[in-house]
Order: sequence, then C-alpha cells, then structure tokens
Amino acid sequence: MKISKQDLNPQIKKQVYEIFYQVLSDCKNKNEVGEILESLMSQVEILAIAKRLAIAIFLDKGHSYEHIKKTLKVSSASIASVAENLNQKGLVKAVEKVKADEWAEDWSNKISKTLGRLIKRELK
Repeated sequence: MKISKQDLNPQIKKQVYEIFYQVLSDCKNKNEVGEILESLMSQVEILAIAKRLAIAIFLDKGHSYEHIKKTLKVSSASIASVAENLNQKGLVKAVEKVKADEWAEDWSNKISKTLGRLIKRELK
C-alpha cells in the first residue's frame, strides 16, 4: 500500500488514529489482534514492527548490535533507529510489559516446581 504524500487534515488524522487504537484496545486476546492486523497490514509490515519491538527488548537486556543483527536479521541502522527511541514512553511501556510477563512466567514456574516438590513429600 502506498501512502499519499498529501497531508491529512489534522482533525481527521487524529480521528483515524483514535479509531485504530480503539479497535486494537478493544481486542479480547492476541489472536483477535493478529486477525485484525493481518487484515490491515502486510506480513512485511507486521514483521517490521515485531522486529522493532524485539530489538528494543534485546537492547534493554544489554545484547550487542552484532548479536541482534545475527539473531533478528536486521541492519545496524534499524538497531540504531530503535536505540534512539528507546526512552520514548510507548516503547518503555512495551518493554516493561514484556519484562512483567517474563517475571510472572518465571515466578509461576518456580512456584509450580516448589508445589510439585511439596506434594511429592506429602505423598511419601
């Protein structure tokens, strides 16, 4: 899809964004988000956005540009572009959400293992 070089009326542009954001925020699960995005965007566009988020996560974890380039098959310019925006509020929130999910999963696994050991002890 080509984007018109003509500027949108600022009021209409604001409404267009609000509708898009509202549709995504009303989704009940990630499958629904995927269905909507796959209907509106090409696989290349979705992958580009997903890779940008992955770059941000890798940078936050301290991975080198070289590691990120090899793992995600991206250019140094793409990594630098994300790195420049790493302190923007939206990207900070996205990375924090991923960290929270990782933390919750880690603790869930630890609790499950502990409960499993306790149950085995009780059964003996």
